[in-house]
Amino acid sequence: MAVNLSQLQATSLHEVPGIQLGYAMAGIKKPGRKDVLLLTLADNTSVAGVFTLNRFCAAPVQVCKEHLALKKNIRALIINTGNANAGTGETGLSDSRKTCQSVAELLSIQESQVLPFSTGVILEPLPLQKILNVLPQAKTQLVGNGWFDAANAIMTTDTLPKAYSLQKQIQKQQVTMTGISKGAGMIHPNMATMLGYIGTDAQVPQELLQELTQEIADLSFNAISIDGDTSTNDSFIVMATGKSGLAIDNRQSAGFTEFRAMLLETAQQLAQQIVRDGEGATKFMTVHVKGGKTLEECKLVGEAISHSPLVKTAFFASDPNLGRILAAIGYAGITDLDVSHVQLWLGDVWVAKNGGRNPEYLEADGQRVMQEAEILITVDLGRGAIERTMWTCDFSHEYVSINADYRS
Repeated sequence: MAVNLSQLQATSLHEVPGIQLGYAMAGIKKPGRKDVLLLTLADNTSVAGVFTLNRFCAAPVQVCKEHLALKKNIRALIINTGNANAGTGETGLSDSRKTCQSVAELLSIQESQVLPFSTGVILEPLPLQKILNVLPQAKTQLVGNGWFDAANAIMTTDTLPKAYSLQKQIQKQQVTMTGISKGAGMIHPNMATMLGYIGTDAQVPQELLQELTQEIADLSFNAISIDGDTSTNDSFIVMATGKSGLAIDNRQSAGFTEFRAMLLETAQQLAQQIVRDGEGATKFMTVHVKGGKTLEECKLVGEAISHSPLVKTAFFASDPNLGRILAAIGYAGITDLDVSHVQLWLGDVWVAKNGGRNPEYLEADGQRVMQEAEILITVDLGRGAIERTMWTCDFSHEYVSINADYRS
């Protein structure tokens, strides 16, 4: 029931020189589906990552952080779906490390050069042997044009695979960028709210790439909310192989601005696809908060609106019960908010003026906008010049059904 999200076409995804992808079917949760993905990276590829802030972070997240901190030239990623390997204690950590060790032996690299990722059911042991058994199969499938199968291989409750790809001329060099993501539930800003992987053939040093990855995450994957739940396994990884001939050494480098814009476009497209495919979603809402004193207070208001069950169910019903939005603004956490300066628009309709109902507002106008599949909510706090945008979706009956049946 994805909102204006079309079926992915394999031909729309560009190969990224220096990255190969191969899948396998391990039968982790269901037989006959792609559920293991192996990525290999050219030597000297820069890799940056941002991860969940959930204190129950999964074993693979912990191992990823350890391996990235060693700065040992990451050469491979291994991903499984169907099991999160979270809440599994020391056994889970051992299983994650054994997976990395097996991949390393298969590829003749070091264990610390492998990053592991898992997604699926929490608090269940990782079926380690199933994964190890199919690693040779995944290796034989390695190809440069494997992004389409990769997008399918990392899905859980997603109804459609998610990917985005583009090529641009920067400083007379053709730069390629392709990314995939998965996520439909347990989506809420706390970095990174899902699994997301972006590959590019630009050359970017690891320290700068890490800074950019965090910045871009805050404007994309940290700016979406489906249900207010932050997962234990959230990971966002950016890989720069350096094969294009474009070198971005620092923020003053020629082409930096264009490259950053390219990365932001890719991440935001992937993030918005997650919201469009939110579990049971029928509406895609953009929440634009402006007139703030600080970015933090704009984030507070945007998040309060974006994950309010009352707001989201009203949008599912196409019910212009817009006082629920004002209530969310009020409890967002701005302790000195003067509500008499607050304005609210629904699409092109001015709903609340100076903290109260706009005398010219007609419910029929609100009803008209609520019937649309894509809706813009604009809030002006009347306090300053800072603004921030988030994306969210509605809550439907289907959301409950999906999550009630998730383990069956």
